[in-house]
Amino acid sequence: MVSQRELIKRMSDRELTKQLMLSQLFLFILSLVLSFILFNNMAQWFQYFRLDGHELLVYGVIPGLIIVTVDVILMAVLPEHYYDDGGINDKIFKNRSVGSIFIVVLVIAFAEELLFRGVLQTAFGYVTASTIFALVHIRYLKKPVLLLSVLFVSFYLGFLFERTGNLLTTMTAHFIVDFLSGLIIRLSKKRC
Repeated sequence: MVSQRELIKRMSDRELTKQLMLSQLFLFILSLVLSFILFNNMAQWFQYFRLDGHELLVYGVIPGLIIVTVDVILMAVLPEHYYDDGGINDKIFKNRSVGSIFIVVLVIAFAEELLFRGVLQTAFGYVTASTIFALVHIRYLKKPVLLLSVLFVSFYLGFLFERTGNLLTTMTAHFIVDFLSGLIIRLSKKRC
């Protein structure tokens, strides 16, 4: 059987990006379908989008920076193989321009938070949505540090949504985490 690492190596950056974007499109469509089923009307959904600069800073930007800082510290302290995700994140980010990283993680943050906080957490609760979010990141299930990390981030994002009721805060935090992580990968691989 071919390992995930080998499959990723065989894919071009373009093929991997296409698969990533298709998965995000699927999550977005799933969000729409589930919201039609679970919500009385679409107006209910839009109440979770508020452009509040203070809230975005306090519950979006700062938590995102805290998560990345903790992650960087752990990567410096723990053996490298604890953070080995099979090469997916390296392949996604190492050869990408900063603008492209921005767009990719913007799509990811929007699609994932729309589904997991906007639909699942709203309909089924904090614990259920946060657990499903962690399980969707299946490549981490055999890596205890990565699994604990994604569980923590998932529950933290869920908490932020519980606290604010604002999807833009969780989208902002998610974006900050993924964008800075992508930049770190890109910059560290360019030095090698």
